[in-house]
Amino acid sequence: MTVPTPPQPPLVDVRNAEMAEAWNGAEGADWAVHADRYDAASAAFDPALADGARIAAADRVLDVGCGAGISTRAAARAASAGHATGIDLSAPLLAEARRRSAAAGLGNTTFVQGDAQVHPFEPGAHDVVVSRFGAMFFGDPVAGFANLARALRPGGRLAVLSWQALARNEWLLTIRGALAAGRPLPEPPGNAPGPFGLADPDHVRRVLAAAGFESVDLAGIPGTVRLGADPEDAFGFVSGLGLIRGLLGGLDDDARRAALDDLRDRLAAHATPDGVRLGASAWLTTARRVP
Repeated sequence: MTVPTPPQPPLVDVRNAEMAEAWNGAEGADWAVHADRYDAASAAFDPALADGARIAAADRVLDVGCGAGISTRAAARAASAGHATGIDLSAPLLAEARRRSAAAGLGNTTFVQGDAQVHPFEPGAHDVVVSRFGAMFFGDPVAGFANLARALRPGGRLAVLSWQALARNEWLLTIRGALAAGRPLPEPPGNAPGPFGLADPDHVRRVLAAAGFESVDLAGIPGTVRLGADPEDAFGFVSGLGLIRGLLGGLDDDARRAALDDLRDRLAAHATPDGVRLGASAWLTTARRVP
């Protein structure tokens, strides 16, 4: 009798192990349940990514940090005679990505659980690499982007969305300002893995040059983040974010209630006919693999 080979766990760089554990646990499960909310929050930046990627009908596209697959599905539609592969650390999000891709009738998508920093991609198997706010978390960004360069054919294109510095993102400043509750909060560490890991243009240029890319360009993209249909909807969404739990952690009950009341008021101040929207700024980074 043949004994089936058990599935092998995805290869994960030790520097990304803690993040992999979080995304395969409660964090990933929460994002999978609320995927539409998370995707809609930053939808204002999607046209810029499409413009930067310039996906052709026959292209083979790799989507890094694909989450529930919104950018993979967009790539698959553009590459109608090609293929789109999404890679992510999170099993819950990938299950949702596969479900949504099947529901959309997209037969030219594949989803892989893995760490894009070390995943053994087939060399030169992709024409385009894209990432929608998913490439800022490499424990070793040079190694991560070098691995993506190997996955690209010579001259292949890279298009990445990432957040600009905290000071240029009103949405997060507003949340932090309310939940600080008068406390000084530490600034995000410069160039460290995290939401602002690719916020410094000079750092991005150095990383990509060292990783084997050329023609590196960063275009500032202004936009808004939509946090909800109305203030109460936005408050319900934002107050459940993992970020919020961390910021509230050091407060007593009275201070926590006051901080949440302040957050509710600040969100209400940004209500528009199209929902609660706050200013945001991203970088669209484009580059080519060195031939």
